[in-house]
Formats: sequence, structure tokens, C-alpha cells
Amino acid sequence: MDGSGDDRPEAWEPFGRPLFGGPEARALSRVGVVDIGSNSVRMVVFDGAARSPAYFFNEKVMCGLGAGLGQTGRLSPEGRRRALAALKRFALLGEAMGAAPLTVVATAAMRDAEDGPDFRRQIERETGLRPWVIDGAEEARLSAQGVLLGWPGAEGIVCDMGGSSVELAELDGGRVGKRRTSPLGPLKLQDVKGGKKGLTQFIAQEVETLARGMDCSRGRLFLVGGSWRAIARLDMERRGYPLTVLHEYRMTRKSLAATIDWIETTGVDALRARTGISIERLSLVPIAVQVLKRLVARLKPREIAVSGYGIREGLLYEQMPAELRARDPLVEACRFVEASSARFPGFGKRLYNFVLPLFGAAGPEKRRLIKAACHLHDTAWRAHPDYRHEVCFDTATQANLGGLEHWERVFLGVSLLHRYKNSRAGSRFERLFGLLDPIQMQQAEVLGKALRFGAMFSSDTPDTLAELRHFPKKKRLELVLDARAEPLFGEVAEARFASLAKALGVETGVRIRRA
Repeated sequence: MDGSGDDRPEAWEPFGRPLFGGPEARALSRVGVVDIGSNSVRMVVFDGAARSPAYFFNEKVMCGLGAGLGQTGRLSPEGRRRALAALKRFALLGEAMGAAPLTVVATAAMRDAEDGPDFRRQIERETGLRPWVIDGAEEARLSAQGVLLGWPGAEGIVCDMGGSSVELAELDGGRVGKRRTSPLGPLKLQDVKGGKKGLTQFIAQEVETLARGMDCSRGRLFLVGGSWRAIARLDMERRGYPLTVLHEYRMTRKSLAATIDWIETTGVDALRARTGISIERLSLVPIAVQVLKRLVARLKPREIAVSGYGIREGLLYEQMPAELRARDPLVEACRFVEASSARFPGFGKRLYNFVLPLFGAAGPEKRRLIKAACHLHDTAWRAHPDYRHEVCFDTATQANLGGLEHWERVFLGVSLLHRYKNSRAGSRFERLFGLLDPIQMQQAEVLGKALRFGAMFSSDTPDTLAELRHFPKKKRLELVLDARAEPLFGEVAEARFASLAKALGVETGVRIRRA
């Protein structure tokens, strides 16, 4: 499986069918993936934009399949019962959602347990699902592919913690390099003998073996897995961080060290009360922080980032043709939303051409945000007019979007807020505004007010009816109107143009373009 678009059926494993019609594909055929992990069993159904699949359905059951595996060599009987019940439910749901046959992937617990093959046969017999049991190297590779779904061209090391194992995979220029696996999952570590000292020594030895020859000093450490996400959520709580979206959350080594100290001196009940993390997940955090502490000390990453994407997303990325992988996941997701939700699909592209003269010095990273905002500018029209600005802001900051840093989420949110509302004073989102510096905030406001003004020409296309000309040195903004658009420049349009000029801090002029 190399994602090259191979037409041979064997190249489609484990799906058994091609998911993408070709490199020109814009939409994904609905597909369901089940991940049988050592700690949880999860079903995800993907739909939406081909390059940026959305979660049509997402359900997890904490089964503890790998509990006690280190001592008995066998799967937990209670874990088997709960996992089988969850899989029976998932099989029926997949059929009802049109996502059958489900693709089922099983990891460390199933591959390590002596009764793993027996449980696999039972699953096939009682549910009709066919688990694909992967080894540690493949688990590491697929997790890294999942990170690439959201971070094209990512550089660094992916660290995936499951219940019974930890995998590392190098990412260099968007390609997966060296891969390693280890028995450092918290369920397995619970069975290490020798008390606290024995556990500390075991973790130190395994981390040294796992990380040997890997360097992260100039890149990011990408964390994949529920235990890592729980630690990140606790870091947010300790810092008072205002946006609790875990995907793309960034931590420094210093911040993480302070959070680990806080976790180790705070009771589980107190942590749960403050964050709502399940007791099953929190019970594994004290062991997980010991592993993470040692890994960070050994790898010395420049930055630590949390990935909401892993094996399940990696399976999809695996199937993408190279041309599809090269697209921007953010822009593709926003384009898909516009096509399905806007009053005038396709208007966003013309609106982008209209507002771009205001951002002549913007580089590629800023331009992609502008393009995303243009695609989303009219997708909340069904909401009550008094709340459209709030719906837009919530969508931009909370949607499951890849390729988007947290400050970029807020930038999009502020832009779309101003698409529908002139002022943000007294907004319930004020705590989030602090993620933008003053220049970013001003640019977001300008973009939003430009969208608000450009939308006045939605009876046609703004880039043919009108043209914005920005002269920063002269502090002047000109509007050049086509003669047939002159009636569109009424009182409301004039007020919006004046508001845009005020945000830019410029004087205005209007010219009519005669034939």
C-alpha cells in the first residue's frame, strides 16, 4: 500500500476497493474504519472533502483489551466481552450508514496475545468483520501517515502511544523514515515488577533503545494517542489556555515539565473534576507522563504538537494519489463546505480575487487563510441573522480542520465574525482574541470587513463588477466600479466601504469605469 493510485485490488488493502476516483477527486466515498486497540475500540466513519475527510460518525468504547496482558500473555476476558459487544454494534451501524464493509485494524494487544488469533476468528464468526492485525512497524508508519494528512511536509518524529505499545516514526519532508516499536504502553507497564524503581529503570532502558539514532532537536515531536491527548488537556488546564481544541495544540518542553510536576502532585479526582477526562483514561496518565518525560529528555524536540490524527487517518492518506496529497487540506475542506452549504457556490473564488489587493505583501501561508475565509464567508446564512457571526466564529475555531494552527483558527474566526458584524466589542469570544497579536487582529478585521463589503456584489461576481486598489504608502483605498454596478453601491454598501477603510486607516475614493 503506497497510495500511488494502483488499480490492482491487492493495492487497496485493507479496504478492498479504491476510495478515490483519481487525483482529481474532490469528495470521499463514505468509508468506515474500526481501530481495535489495547485500551479502546473506536469506530470512525469518514465523509466530506477527499483531501480533508470529516468525521461523519465517531464512537469509542474503553474496553481494556490489553489489561493484564504482560502477566498472563492473554487478552482480558472482560475486555474481550466488551470489545466484541462494541464490534457487533459497529457492524450494524456501518451497514445502516452505508459505510459497510468496515475496515478493521488491530494493534499491539491482538498481535501480542497468545489468544489473539482465536479472538480474531471469533470476531469474524460473530460479526462478519475481518480484523487486519498489523505489526509495530506498520502501526508506526500508518500513524505517521495520519499526521501527514493534517501536516503536509511535516518534519520531526511521530510518537504514538497505545495501551500496550509506543511507536516512533521519523518524518522528513513529508516522507516516513525510520520506525521503531516498544512495549511502553501504560497497560503493559502496569505489570512491570520492582515497584517504582523497577518501572523507572525499565522505561529508561526501553526509551534509550527506542530513540537510538533519532534526532528531533530541529523538528517537532508529534504526539498521537489518547494518553498523550489527556496530558495535553491537562496542560491547557494548568495554563488557563482558552481554546480546548487538542489537534494542533503546541507545548514547549518547559511548559510540559511544569504540567508533569503538577500532575504528579495533584490527585486523580481533582484532575478529573477540572477537565472531565474519564477515570479510565486518567488512571493511565501517571505512567504515561513518566514515559513522556523520558522521551522528551532523550529526543529534545524543538516543539511538541498534539495530533488528533493517527492510524485511522493514515489508512486514508495511504490510498490518496500523490496529486491529491499535494493539495492544501484547509482550503479543500473549506471549498467542500462552500460547495455544500453556500447560497452561491463558487463565489468564494471570485471574492478572493476581489479582496487580495488589500494583502499584496501576504505570503503563501497568509493567502491560504484568506482563501479559506472567502470559501466560508457565506456558509452560515441559514443561522439567525443575530447569531451568524457567532456560528462562523465557532465553526472556524472548533471544526475538525487539518493544517490549521490555533492562532490561525482564531484569525479565521475573527475574519468571519466581521463578515457579519461590524464590531467585536463585548464578544463572548474575547478570551480567544489573545491568541492573535495586534497586527494579526487588525488584518483579520480588515479581511472580514472586505468580505462583508464584497458580499454586496453577490448578484454577480465582485471581481468583474468592482475592483479594490490599495495604496499603503499614500494611505488610500480606491473602489473602481463598473458602470453597471453603480446602482449596487447604495447606502449600506457605502457604509461597509467606509468601515473597511477605517479598519485599514486610509482615505477613500470611488471611480466609475465607463465603457
